[in-house]
Formats: sequence, structure tokens, C-alpha cells
Amino acid sequence: MTLSVAIVGRPNVGKSTLFNRLVGKRLALVDDQPGVTRDLREGAARLADLRFAVIDTAGLEDVSDESLPGRMRRLTERAIGMADLCLFMVDGRSGVTATDEVFAEILRRQGTEVILLVNKAEGRAGEAGMLEAYALGLGEPVAISAEHGEGMDELYARLRPFADAAEAQAAETAPVTDVDVDDDESEAPAFAPSPERPLQIAVIGRPNAGKSTLINRIIGDERLLTGPEAGITRDAISLATDWRGTPVRLFDTAGMRKRARVSGKLEKLSVADGLRAVRFAEVVVVLLDARIPFEQQDLRIADLAESEGRAVVVAVNKWDLAEDRQARLKALRAEFEKLLPQLRGAPLVTVSALTGKGLDTLHDAIVGAHAVWNRRVPTAKLNQWLARMVAAHPPPAPGGRRIKLRYMTQVKTRPPGFVVMCSRPEELGRSYARYLVNGLRDDFDMPGTPIRLHLRSQAERNPYRNKRKPGPSKLRKHLDKPGPPKR
Repeated sequence: MTLSVAIVGRPNVGKSTLFNRLVGKRLALVDDQPGVTRDLREGAARLADLRFAVIDTAGLEDVSDESLPGRMRRLTERAIGMADLCLFMVDGRSGVTATDEVFAEILRRQGTEVILLVNKAEGRAGEAGMLEAYALGLGEPVAISAEHGEGMDELYARLRPFADAAEAQAAETAPVTDVDVDDDESEAPAFAPSPERPLQIAVIGRPNAGKSTLINRIIGDERLLTGPEAGITRDAISLATDWRGTPVRLFDTAGMRKRARVSGKLEKLSVADGLRAVRFAEVVVVLLDARIPFEQQDLRIADLAESEGRAVVVAVNKWDLAEDRQARLKALRAEFEKLLPQLRGAPLVTVSALTGKGLDTLHDAIVGAHAVWNRRVPTAKLNQWLARMVAAHPPPAPGGRRIKLRYMTQVKTRPPGFVVMCSRPEELGRSYARYLVNGLRDDFDMPGTPIRLHLRSQAERNPYRNKRKPGPSKLRKHLDKPGPPKR
């Protein structure tokens, strides 16, 4: 059992700054604007030799209705119930407020272990807030500066007993099992997802497409904040789960609008965080709204996933609201093939995140796309295939000299990358390269996955290609040149 620690407090007291310091990365978005964090973000914290799980939460506000702040508060209260320990943070410069007193009373009633932190206490600015914090009745406060790293040694001392207790409890409850290893058991593929290396899936799309609702439905828990408002999610949240026997890590991202409509520093940070999640993912699910699919921004998002070399699955959400579904699905497939030819053959799945319909099909499509993304073709089969392709459609002959394709090999996977050795690769032309890529998709069953084809000349590997041999006169002068005097 790993110690679980939740950081709670009013908006803009420095919770995300402390979270980033504990995990050693800028995972959570930080801005002077209050209320940046809305979802629960988990991370693996490290403080000296302590290792524990830390949860960044939304700022607590004194509301309990169905508004966005009210839903954020209920999500934070869930995190408090899940955690073994709470770090209750107050602002040392502004002092203890009435809201701080309300939530201190809530923490006392719940009986959760609490360490009181007074942030922004560097210098004399936080001395008054430090003294006021004693009145909250949560024990002796710890003065820290999350931004500058002050007070981390005292925080370590306060966390140490809780970490030791968690380790002792884990040792007592750990099951002892004898596992017989079967030497004849076939090994799983190197790319097969495992609990240590789960399948990384990023869900991207326009605002209000239903990304957070879809992930909540997959994990079977209301872990992400949802609602009718567009743009609720601000930063990329990752959640690990077991989805129908497949260990996965799901990344929920902020909705991506057109660049011209992105205004303000916070939205730019949110979009950049989503792009980073795409680069870390293995499979990208492009989520569309069934009512308005394939808008210009949807096409840009899908093209972004392809250009980053990720395996792509297109999911059309809110399918429960669609009418005449058979004709609608046929039209969607035709439109998809026309507007996104670079993803020809990629899975297109209809789902309803609200009802859960179609999630089994989505799971199978993701696993299949991941397997294709990792596919490797033997060199012998590639060259047999290349000979057939050249015989069926010879390469061009610019200037009357036919370009020769000598051999081909696969140099990488994730996504599949191939090199063709040929003469004058710069003159082969894009149409013939596209002919080869489409042939690879069809003949080796690699639909939808990005394929990288590189053309190389044999002469490029010869370092003496552009060096001329010395003529007879230059060679004679070199031989007649007197050498160093003999000693």
C-alpha cells in the first residue's frame, strides 16, 4: 500500500505549484488566475527518500449547488475521502480567511489525517498568516514556499511517520504466493501492454465533444469533471485502469479550438498540454460529435495525430442522438475517406459516452490499431513485394533513364518506417512514393496507421562520391615532391 496524499485548499494558494515540486515535473498548469485546476491530477511524488502518491485538487469554494464550482468541490471532497493524508494549504500572505475556517471544520469532522501548510511564508511576509493558522485547530502548521522550495525538510519530517505506517501495513497485508513458471509458455509480444507499461491512449477533440464523459464511462467512475459547459477540462489528466483486461493509461485533454479563437495565456497552456499528451500517447482517439462531425477543426486535429506518428482511431460520439443511423454511418465513412486520405483505413467507431454503447468495439479498434502500429515485416517479404510492385507499375524514367529500386527494408516501428534504396531518389516523385505506401497498407494489412517511407541513394553512403581521382600530372607532382630531410 502506497501512501496517498491529497493537497487541498482555497483557489490560488499554491496547490499546483507544490504538486509540481513534489513530482519533479511541470505536470499541473500554474497561473495567477484562481481556479485553474478543475480535475483531480495524480502523480508519483518524491521527497528525499520518501515515495508516495500525490493528488492535486480543485480549489475549495463555499458552494454546494450544481454549478461548476459546486461540482468541483464535490470532486475535491471525494479526493479527501480517497487519500490517507491531506495537506491543507492556506496562504500565509493573505492570512486565514472565513473559507479556510469552513473547510478546516469539514476536515476535522471527516477524521482524515491533516498536515496544515502555510504557503508563501518566505521572509517576513507570511509571519502573520503563520500565527493565524494555529487558530484552525489542525495542529502545528508547517511554513513552506512551494515556489522556492523552502520548508521541504520540515514537511519531510512530518510525512515520514505516515509513510512508515503505510509501508508496515503493506508488508502485513502483502499476499505470499508461489508461482510456477512454465518454460514452454509462449512469450507475449514485446509491444503487448502490461501493468508496468500500459497502453497510452490520448482522447482529443473539439470542446464539448464528450471526452471526459467517455473516459469516466471507460473507468466506471466519475473521476473527471463533466457538465454542459464547453471547455471544462483545462489540463491533460492521465488515469490508469484495466479496460476489458488491457492495462491502459487514458489522457483526457482540453478541447482544441481554432488557433484564431484561442485567447489568453491559460487556454494556450491548456492546448500545449494537450499536444504534449498526444506526443506521449501510442494511440490517439479523435472524438467527433455526431451532430456536427468533420468540421475543419476536426480535420486539423486528426492530421495533427497522424503527423505526430500516432496510431489513430476516429470515434463518433453522441450516436444515441443520431437519426437514420445506417445511412448516416455510410455517409460518415465516405466523408472520412474523402477528407482524410492520409488515414485511409483507420477504424471509425460510433459510441455513446453517456450510455456506454459501442465501448467494446472502441476497445477492440484501439488494441488492433496499436498492434498494427507495432507491426514489423521481414525484409525477404518486403523485397519480394517490391519486385511485384515494380513489375506491375515501373518507376518513372526522367531523361530516358529508368530509376532503379534496388532493395527495401523496415528500419523502425511505432509507426512503421521503411527505407528504399534506389538511384536518383530526388526524381522518383511523390505519386510513386504514395503508390508504394498505399501498397504497403493493402498488402501487409496496415490500415490507418502512419507509414514513413524514406528514399535513399546507394551513393549517399559513399563518402568519396564527390572526390575526383588525381590526374597523371597531379600524381607526378605529388611523387616528385621532396620528402622531409633524413637525419
